[in-house]
Formats: sequence, C-alpha cells, structure tokens
Amino acid sequence: MPNAWGVFALMVMEIRLGDVVRLRKPHPCGGTDWAVVRLGADIGLRCLKCSHKVLLDRATLERRMKQFVSRGETPMDLHTLADRTQV
Repeated sequence: MPNAWGVFALMVMEIRLGDVVRLRKPHPCGGTDWAVVRLGADIGLRCLKCSHKVLLDRATLERRMKQFVSRGETPMDLHTLADRTQV
C-alpha cells in the first residue's frame, strides 16, 4: 500500500540469530524445523534433525516459512550498549 508520498513500503520480517523456524516442506531427512545460524545477504539455516546447513536469500525464506517455533535473543539497542560501556 502506498504511503503519503506514493511510495510502496516493504514490510521486512524480523529474523534473529537463534530463531527456530518451521518451513512449509520437509527436508529429505523428515525434519521441518530449522535454526537460524547466520544473518547477512543470505540467511543460514541448520536442520534440527540432521544438522544439514543451507543458505537462503531473505525473499525465499519468507516465502517458504510457515511459522516461528521459537524466537532468538532480542538485539541490544545502541542506548543499552552505550550505558554498559560508560563505567
């Protein structure tokens, strides 16, 4: 949906390290749950049943994902980090 300037805003799913996600189709080993082990241009996943690792781009992961099984740690904001360094 366009915003006030007529530009379409894209909703980006927040994916964190340590998230466990369930994909729509099972892995050949039979597992459907994957742990997020890498964030970057591609997102690294590790099968929780056989430990096989794959890299998927964000769009493919968002399309194949069914749900979050559990969420990883919340990233610290800059203010919290700044408070910890001022000792």
